[in-house]
Amino acid sequence: MERRFARLRRGATPEGPGLYVVPDDGMCLSTFLVIERPGRPGEVLLGQIDPGADWSTMGSLSPERIAALGSRWTLPASQLLFFEGPDEAARRVLREQLESETSVLPAPHVVSESYRRPGSSAQDPHWDLQFIYRFTWPGAEAPRARAWKELRFVPVSSLARNQLGRGHGDILELAGLPPRD
Repeated sequence: MERRFARLRRGATPEGPGLYVVPDDGMCLSTFLVIERPGRPGEVLLGQIDPGADWSTMGSLSPERIAALGSRWTLPASQLLFFEGPDEAARRVLREQLESETSVLPAPHVVSESYRRPGSSAQDPHWDLQFIYRFTWPGAEAPRARAWKELRFVPVSSLARNQLGRGHGDILELAGLPPRD
């Protein structure tokens, strides 16, 4: 594969070193919160989203994507807003999706993945840059938040990958908490 640097500019042509356009199949910059229950490693805060909540604003989910999720579990997560830093995005997810605040966040685990999406005919694969924040919730009880039908700590090892939506099984595996296959 041709060496291309991740220096992207709209309408760029590869005439000079290191200027390219966004990959054909797009790219996402996302923040994920992997929140564990105190004293119970491997029990992670997961939710089943409430389709009546404003997920288009909180997590860039269309009604079709919400319907496709059904009752599968997801992590509190969102793509970054334009020009938003990963820490800002993590705080926004806490505030909007969990109705909580924090002044201290751990350093994120940063992962870069590229893959061909099923059915895509794009020349380039899809590219994800993921900022995974793994930390322990301050209380033993799961928070209550209006954006979710259900929100609770779930032992990840008890879940099959197909019980998780939006590829969040992959995120949990990258965080060292793989679900069953």
